Amino acid sequence: MAIIEIENLTLALNGKNIIAKLNVEFWEGHVHAVVGPNGAGKSTLASTIAGLSGYTDFEGEIRYNGESLKGMNIDERARKGITLAWQEPARFEGLSIKSFIMASSRENDESLVLRVLDDVGLDAEDYMHRSVDRTLSGGERKKIELASILAMRPRVALLDEPDSGIDVESLERIFEAVDILKRDGTTVILITHSLAVLNRAEHAFLMCDGNIIDKGTIDKISKYFEDRCIPCDHKNMPNKAEIKETV
Repeated sequence: MAIIEIENLTLALNGKNIIAKLNVEFWEGHVHAVVGPNGAGKSTLASTIAGLSGYTDFEGEIRYNGESLKGMNIDERARKGITLAWQEPARFEGLSIKSFIMASSRENDESLVLRVLDDVGLDAEDYMHRSVDRTLSGGERKKIELASILAMRPRVALLDEPDSGIDVESLERIFEAVDILKRDGTTVILITHSLAVLNRAEHAFLMCDGNIIDKGTIDKISKYFEDRCIPCDHKNMPNKAEIKETV
């Protein structure tokens, strides 16, 4: 069953179509990956689903559990259970990590903060009372943002480049958190151009030039990473010699 259905989605930014008549469905309770090169429109797709400011004036349709999301802002969509973890997490000067996580949860329970910080590999005693500010590294902020999503228990979690700015050990904790989200019934959509992240999904879509150009199993879509492209008639399709030079 599809929890997110997108039909003929078109979104223009600064007069240019970034997404053009895109059609895709995301199945409930599954871990999906949307992969493709930089500039393919992956993050724009995530921002449009989440309802970020500047991304709500689209053509076509986005349905969540059969209900149109047109006209709904990010707060309204969040209340329905859709959340987005940014590639570059936000800072909140003066707001403690404990308060930040508890604000995401429906439970006013400090033990929840302890649990989700542990789930992402952070010592609660060291982090609970620190601020979500510039004293944290990008990797720490990414983990804290993911901890807040675990506390939220959303229906749909969009994770934009979850491996950006973190080390290998931290990435494994991110993957463990993805497993927790799936176990709790959350539909996870991984926005990535990383083979390691793709391999954590159950189903994948290949995006290029604002559209979905292929979909299928991880083994099928991972061939994109072998050749850096798939055969198509796009004007920017590299020839074999160019592919070998860039691999």
